Amino acid sequence: MKRTSVPSLVLFILFTFSPQLVLADNYLANSLGKLTNGVANVAFGFVEIPKTIFISSLSEGPAYGATAGILMGMMQMVARTLNGAFDVVTFIVPTKPFVTPEYIWNDFCKETSYNSNLQLR
Repeated sequence: MKRTSVPSLVLFILFTFSPQLVLADNYLANSLGKLTNGVANVAFGFVEIPKTIFISSLSEGPAYGATAGILMGMMQMVARTLNGAFDVVTFIVPTKPFVTPEYIWNDFCKETSYNSNLQLR
């Protein structure tokens, strides 16, 4: 009885973890990329305020940028910072970022948007 249970257990473990090994092609790189993205978003989330002021001033005028742009920028800052904190905490599961652009300095003239798709990298 003991002789058959050990090989069965080994085969069970191999078959259980083999799909994960195939899918883990760039697991380390993807996880570290998510961690880096999260740290950058936490550290530089405050840049959303001047970015949103700039973008809303260009599209709606300077008065709008100085009033509503500041408020929208603060909301974007909180959202980007919380998203970054979520990425730092869950970097073990490499998912695509929820925020676009991925980093604040990528495409500075593009308004920040968020998606709710949870996709693996």
